Amino acid sequence: MSRIEDLISQKILVLDGAMGTMLQEYKFSEEDFRGERFKDWPVCLQGNNDLLSLTQPEAIAEIHRKYFLAGADIVETNTFSGTTIAMADYQMEGLVYELNYESARIAKKVATDLTAENPEKPRFVAGAIGPTNKTASMSPDVNDPGYRAISFEELKVAYRQQAQALIDGGVDILLVETVFDTLNAKAALFAIDELKEELNVDVPVMISGTITDASGRTLSGQTAEAFLISVSHIPLLSIGFNCALGAKQLTPHLEVLNRYANSGVSAYPNAGLPNAFGEYDQDAEEMASQINEYLEKRLVNIIGGCCGTTPRHIRAIADIVKNYEPREIPTKIQYTESI
Repeated sequence: MSRIEDLISQKILVLDGAMGTMLQEYKFSEEDFRGERFKDWPVCLQGNNDLLSLTQPEAIAEIHRKYFLAGADIVETNTFSGTTIAMADYQMEGLVYELNYESARIAKKVATDLTAENPEKPRFVAGAIGPTNKTASMSPDVNDPGYRAISFEELKVAYRQQAQALIDGGVDILLVETVFDTLNAKAALFAIDELKEELNVDVPVMISGTITDASGRTLSGQTAEAFLISVSHIPLLSIGFNCALGAKQLTPHLEVLNRYANSGVSAYPNAGLPNAFGEYDQDAEEMASQINEYLEKRLVNIIGGCCGTTPRHIRAIADIVKNYEPREIPTKIQYTESI
């Protein structure tokens, strides 16, 4: 298989679209989420999408296959909430290793099968590592600003367990994504770095933050440049942004990363901004036309879609990226210009 580190300098790679959006089309019931194995589980399980890798594995494999056939070079594992921290909501902390391992195995099998059919287009799997539902930088209690619901060490332990299972399951990349608190992300990166050294493996790492609103900052208050500087001590395959914003709104923040990043740059925006009902209704052609600006400016090495995107969106994006060169990855950039 070609090294992905080499490929992102040669062409723009396409990431998949939203797993959650696709799963909504199946209209799985509580019983579907439970399956036979979890039929007597003491709490409600509907909405625990990661669990579907165990109870509805055929659906997960089918979604990965649809994205690959639409033109994706990389798919993400179905593990956005695959930590003991997030799984505590469902009393499933003890299933975390299995959930991540099986999710990775499912995606890797689809990738391997399709690569065998067309070796000229290698397919890759990114182990998705979400932000958890707790933040290390801010207090959830307005009456106690010094309180923290989670510690750096607790985050590190949880992320290490998830990363271990994803690596064991065969992922090609680890993707720390939808970062709203860089301290959480630093715990994940620390855990991954520690694990890579212990296992003597060199799994490429992607990181993707989320700009929460028109302020141009993450939830914990960082600008795009501050986010980049905060994680620049770690060798990265790519740094980028996903979620929260549509393609058009994300452009200025990608321009910042393009100016300063020593790694590749990635972007997988939502299908526009949500409408009054919280739904994403930007069609594939409109989204692709907005992403065209990234391509003309050579801002990205990896491009895909987040909330609201489907194989139709990914196919439209894959069709246009063929005509453009990827962002040139510099050997070294200093930050003195704006500091």
